[in-house]
Amino acid sequence: MKRDGLTIREIAERTGLAPSAIRHYESEGLVFPARTASGQRRFQRADIRRLSFVMIAQQLGFSLTEIRADLDRLPRDRAPTRADWTRISRRFSRVLDARIARLTALRNNLDGCIGCGCLSLQRCALYNPEDRAARRGPGPRHVIDAALDD
Repeated sequence: MKRDGLTIREIAERTGLAPSAIRHYESEGLVFPARTASGQRRFQRADIRRLSFVMIAQQLGFSLTEIRADLDRLPRDRAPTRADWTRISRRFSRVLDARIARLTALRNNLDGCIGCGCLSLQRCALYNPEDRAARRGPGPRHVIDAALDD
């Protein structure tokens, strides 16, 4: 008896994900298993790649919203090609390069800031880069705005 697709257990074994995580990713619109007449999920082999991509992208700090946007550009009816993945990786590379630049700048300013005691919102490049607090108006804006958020 031939059956089409992989069961959720088989997908879990191949990806290392718990079935509950796979169901969650399905509810998030990241995979789209077919259903048998009895309601069992049947996944395509391409779903292994999609779920692996989700796990890697999350480890790189991308949100499910960002990941879904990229996966929505991929075909659902076939395995993504190298060109499909290259297109996504270019965008990821740009985002990661920007994050690395911000982290490098933070690291380079960190030793001069920790313990400096300046507490100057005008000068602190870490807490208030480019004096963003000034755009929020005069007075204790951080305290006032925090109270309004409650």
